[in-house]
Amino acid sequence: MGEQLLIAALSFLFLPLILVVTLVIILATCGTSFGIRKAYVNFLLKIFEACKHKVQVPSPSDDEDSDSEEEIDKPDQKPENDGEAVEKNSSASKGLEQLDWGMSKKEFELSDVMNFSKCGMEAIIDDNVTKRFSAEELPSWNLLTRTQKDHQFMSVRLTALWCVGCFARYVILLPFRITIAFIGIMWLVVSTAFIGYLKESSFKRKLNKYVTLMSFRILCRAFSGVITFHNRENMAKNGICVANHTSPIDVIILSCDNCYAMIGQTHGGFLGVLQRSLARATAHIWFERSETKDRGLVAKRLKSHIEDKNKLPILIFPEGTCINNTSVMMFKKGSFEVSSTIYPVAIKYDPRFGDAFWNSSKHNWTQHLLQIMTSWALVCDVWYLPPMTKHEDEDAVAFANRVKSEIARQGGLVDMDWDGGLKRETVKESMKELPQEQYSKILKVD
Repeated sequence: MGEQLLIAALSFLFLPLILVVTLVIILATCGTSFGIRKAYVNFLLKIFEACKHKVQVPSPSDDEDSDSEEEIDKPDQKPENDGEAVEKNSSASKGLEQLDWGMSKKEFELSDVMNFSKCGMEAIIDDNVTKRFSAEELPSWNLLTRTQKDHQFMSVRLTALWCVGCFARYVILLPFRITIAFIGIMWLVVSTAFIGYLKESSFKRKLNKYVTLMSFRILCRAFSGVITFHNRENMAKNGICVANHTSPIDVIILSCDNCYAMIGQTHGGFLGVLQRSLARATAHIWFERSETKDRGLVAKRLKSHIEDKNKLPILIFPEGTCINNTSVMMFKKGSFEVSSTIYPVAIKYDPRFGDAFWNSSKHNWTQHLLQIMTSWALVCDVWYLPPMTKHEDEDAVAFANRVKSEIARQGGLVDMDWDGGLKRETVKESMKELPQEQYSKILKVD
């Protein structure tokens, strides 16, 4: 009798899950929505509004032991810098600018070292670079575990809501999202394997586009993704599309609205399975680790790809690493040397519903996926910018910087000239030598 009741209870629980999963897959296949996710996001905003509370926020101007209290921002307010590029931080690059010595030529003095020390200390105190490689801090608590401090008791009401939120995210949403993700991945692998046996034709390209869009839309629903696409008339049909990079999920976000060819290094494990699946259906550019240093070979394959008008536009993240959704860092010039026309895309996530940034030095790929799947939702805006063409008197570096500035302006991000490779590498010797060369130019030489 007890076993029958247990089986009946499990059947009662799994039946709604099967029905919901089936409905989600059908809607993803048709590319439509009932607006349930948007209603869910609006409901979360009302909860955040009801949970406004004063929190301790560190103030740089106060002493080390003092904190300043400030009321959290209203959750329904957008950042003030949306649509405007944030001014570049000058203190981060003071060491690269010419120092003011008060005269054009001078004799060497031992006290000159103090000028370099001053610039170095200013850069350390007002560091605006390395904090781009860690999670973005919020002025308000979004009822997730990530906050300004490891633990901070606010009120019994907020604690109870946090417990309810944990139950909803880990017990209800997480199993549902894992099921959706598994179905999406399996459909992608099976369908691309079938498409791979077809001969190259317009029918194969159309079928691949339909299947790819459907697969990535299913995967997007595994994160409760709410994506708003702007200016879709500027969407790339071929050529090179570049975007700022916050997470590998960026690929899923953009592929919900358009089909892209990918370029990158071959991987093993789960990512390798996805790479091989995508490569069976259409042309992608995957290269071995030994080929990464051969820029000429990669550029040749890239140029050959974009010259074929039947191939998909190729999606590139020129930063080369993930940045924490607050800024855009230096674009590598490789893709801007290959093509004179670039299709820029700006991506901006709403951090109130979850942190989309992948801190690869702290979390592996699986941990990052789990972090996103246990967040409230993945809410973001995507702007397709008009295609940009290289000027006649413009080199690849200047062209890359101009495209980067436009992406930062549209996404309301900080436009920075520093290399994102500083996340794992030390400062280049050329950057260290620059102030040395500038100093040597003002010394009197006999």
